[in-house]
Amino acid sequence: WGIAISNYIWWLGIGHAGTVISALLLILGQTWRNALNRFAEAMTLFAVVCAGLYPIVHLGRPWFVYWMAPYPSTMSVWPQFRSPLTWDFFAVLTYLTVSLLFWYIGILPDLAAVRDRAKTRNAQVFYGLLALGWRGAATHWARWRRTYRLTAAIAVPLVVSVHSEISLLLAAGPIAGWTSTVFPPYFVLGAAFSGFAVVSMIAVALRHWLGFEAVVSERHLDLLAKMTLMTGLMTAYGYVSEVFNALYSGDGTELETLHNRLTGPVAWSCWGALIGNFLPLQLLWVGRFRRNPVLLFAVSLSVAVGMWMERYMFVVSSLSHHGLPSSYGSYSPSFWEWCLYAGSIGLFLTLFMLFVRFLPIISASELKSEASQEAAHG
Repeated sequence: WGIAISNYIWWLGIGHAGTVISALLLILGQTWRNALNRFAEAMTLFAVVCAGLYPIVHLGRPWFVYWMAPYPSTMSVWPQFRSPLTWDFFAVLTYLTVSLLFWYIGILPDLAAVRDRAKTRNAQVFYGLLALGWRGAATHWARWRRTYRLTAAIAVPLVVSVHSEISLLLAAGPIAGWTSTVFPPYFVLGAAFSGFAVVSMIAVALRHWLGFEAVVSERHLDLLAKMTLMTGLMTAYGYVSEVFNALYSGDGTELETLHNRLTGPVAWSCWGALIGNFLPLQLLWVGRFRRNPVLLFAVSLSVAVGMWMERYMFVVSSLSHHGLPSSYGSYSPSFWEWCLYAGSIGLFLTLFMLFVRFLPIISASELKSEASQEAAHG
C-alpha cells in the first residue's frame, strides 16, 4: 500500500490551496483572489475526487464501500470508528461536500450569465437548470453573499481539520518515524505548499493558452510565488523539527528510521524531496523571478514532484523498516500501482479540461464588482 497511501495524501494536499485561496482570502476581503478562485476551487474539487478513490481501493472489496457509512442495517453492523479507513471516509466525504457547495455557490451568478448568452435551446436549458432561477435581483445578491461567506467560514477550519486527520492516521500508530506531535501542523503546511505550487502551474498554463494576461497579471503570479515561498519555508521548519525530535529522543528505533531515510533503499526519495522542494524555491526571493511565468512554472513543478517524493519517503521508509527486524522488507511499486497513479492524474486532467470547456473558469461577476468599485474610487 506504500504508493497508494502516499498518493492519497498527495492528492488531498494539492486540493488544500484552492480552499485557502478562495475561502480564506474571501473572508479577509482580498480582491486579488477573484482572478484565481474559480479554477483553484475546481482544482480542489477534482483533487479530492482523485484522493477519494484510494480509500475505496484499499478496502479490497470496493463494491461494499457503503458499509463504511453509519446506517441502520438489518444486521446492525456499524463502522469501526477506531479504524483509519473509517476516518478517511468521513474526512474525504465532508471535504468533498463542502468543497462542492462552496464552488457551486460561487459559480451561480456566472452560470446565469452563460444561460442568458446561450445560443441554442439545449444550452439554455442546461445552464438554466444549473443557475437555479437566478435573476440577479437584490435579494438574490444579498442571500448569495451571505451564503458564500458562511460556506467560506466553514471551509477554512475544514482545511486544517482534514489534513490534521490525515496526519493522525500515521501518528496514531506505533510506527517509528510517525509518532510525532508536529505532524498535524506539518502536514497542513506541506499540503498548502504543494497546493500553491499546482495552482501556480495551472495559472501560468491558462494564462498562456487562453490569453488571460490582463486577468491573471504579473501581480497575481508574484503573490502566488510569495505564498509558495512562505509555505515552503514553514514546511522546511517541519523537516528540521522532525530530525530534531528523532535526535533529541535518543530512541534507537527512531534513529534507525532516520538513518534508513537518509541512506537506505528509499534515500532517493528523501534527497529528492529535499532538493526538489527547497533548492529551486530559493529563486523566488527575487522579484523578477517571481513574475517570470516560465520560471515560476518550473519551480512549482519541482515542488509538486518533491512533495510526492516526501510522501513516498514517509510511508515506505517507516513501513518497510520499523520495530522488529523480522518485519523488515523491501518495497517497490508494481506496474499496476503505477498505472493506478497515472490513471488518477488522467482523471484529474480530464475533469479539469471538461471544466475549462463547458463552465466559466474566471469569476466574471466578482471581477466586474471589483472593477466598478475601483472606478467609483477613482
